[in-house]
Amino acid sequence: MEYVAVLLPSLVVGLLFWFAMKSIFNADKAERQAEATAQAEADARAAADGSAPASGSAAGQDGTEVPRPGAAPDAPSAPPSESDK
Repeated sequence: MEYVAVLLPSLVVGLLFWFAMKSIFNADKAERQAEATAQAEADARAAADGSAPASGSAAGQDGTEVPRPGAAPDAPSAPPSESDK
């Protein structure tokens, strides 16, 4: 009986941790599935409208990457010099 009294608190805490982690992973899985479904619907709508897919960058006719509209421009390659100020 002593062993049960000693091990029971650790077992209960371990089970609580296991249930918490299981629920976190299940919620993450459900969120990923919902996001994939929403992305697929957005891509299907974009394809039906004849526009570019909603995710990623589109490739141009020559194979170069074309940024999406509204994407942030690339950072300047060098800091501005004194004459630029």
